[in-house]
Amino acid sequence: MDYKSSGVDIEAGYRSVELMKQHVKRTMRPEVLGGLGGFSGAFSLEKIRKMEKPILLSGTDGVGTKLKLAFLMDKHDTVGIDCVAMCVNDVACAGGEPLFFLDYIACGKNRPERIADIVKGVAEGCVMSGAALVGGETAEMPGFYPEDEYDLAGFAVGVVEEKDLIDGHDLKAGDVLIGMASSGVHSNGFSLVRRVFPMTEESLHTYYPELGRTLGETLLEPTRIYVKALAAVKDAGVTVKACSHITGGGFYENVPRMLKDGVRAVIRKDSYEVPAVFRLLAERGGIEEKIMYNTYNMGIGMVAAVDSADAARAMEAMRCAGETPYIIGSVEAGEKGVTLC
Repeated sequence: MDYKSSGVDIEAGYRSVELMKQHVKRTMRPEVLGGLGGFSGAFSLEKIRKMEKPILLSGTDGVGTKLKLAFLMDKHDTVGIDCVAMCVNDVACAGGEPLFFLDYIACGKNRPERIADIVKGVAEGCVMSGAALVGGETAEMPGFYPEDEYDLAGFAVGVVEEKDLIDGHDLKAGDVLIGMASSGVHSNGFSLVRRVFPMTEESLHTYYPELGRTLGETLLEPTRIYVKALAAVKDAGVTVKACSHITGGGFYENVPRMLKDGVRAVIRKDSYEVPAVFRLLAERGGIEEKIMYNTYNMGIGMVAAVDSADAARAMEAMRCAGETPYIIGSVEAGEKGVTLC
């Protein structure tokens, strides 16, 4: 008897590492020391030492049950982008520059080409956010996960100057709320999605005219990464006073997290067009509007608060970075919270 007979193929693990190296190489930054395969990822702090008062930021998350769609569609090269996005967007919310990322893949059976596809997406997300992929772990766990399934999670570390930390302390009534468009459902609320739509190959390959593509293609669209857009706003000389990544909990949970006591966010639901996928989801599932806004991003993946005098400049910077911004509301005096009207 050997380890392979128990379900763990060490040789497959070696092949996975070899196949992913080409993707990891794309993410390298000058601060990365050594290469892939060490017991830990090494990252030089020389650049950080030159900062006045550096603050480290971190974020961790996974892709969740969106992975079930990847299994059914046998498409694994984009969920890695989701994994990175969920982490680096949180770091960027605080004004941070993502420095490096590590992933964790747990699977029932190590299929090297599939693992390489997953890491290809992770590397793409790292390139999009400027983070180096300095390491990770692939754990083959037979008997714990089905052979054709896996879980994917990761974490990011970033840095920000203390004076540039976004924490909402100087929010005031009259500040403008700018929402950047999402690419769709992103990576939250898929347990409800899977209750509304049958999770079969036939269902996911069904073409919907209102979506302009199949249901599966729409739902698997990767989460947008807003790191470069927020950096562009800063480079344009605009101060982002507060920022919220619209993830699980939608508007009602996430927007209040960007606010200080004594102010509230007022968001106009008619300030942008809600994407068709959310309308379809609500109609097919008979889901009340408030529940939709309390579960999904409803077409807005990131909300940034800026002074009203800076709104036009901030939006232009976002557009130049490839995002679609909308003025979706404002900050008002009142009890901390959010009003959708």
